[in-house]
Amino acid sequence: MDWVNILVSIIIGAISGWIAGGIMRTSGGFIKHAILGIVGGFVGGFIFNLLGISFGGVLGTIVASVIGACIVIFVARLIFK
Repeated sequence: MDWVNILVSIIIGAISGWIAGGIMRTSGGFIKHAILGIVGGFVGGFIFNLLGISFGGVLGTIVASVIGACIVIFVARLIFK
């Protein structure tokens, strides 16, 4: 993986985390949202892969990341409540 792909992953993760944070009503800065979106991307990609659903392109990646990030936020709220 080269630097451009890493930068694109961070940007997509930040956008996805920011959207998921708005949906789930969480607070936080850029770093928190970027990490949340990147983790959400892994979770969303894993879940959709198990279900046999494939997203293509940047928009599909953002959708999968947002859904995964929402799942991560939901589970974290259950654990830390």
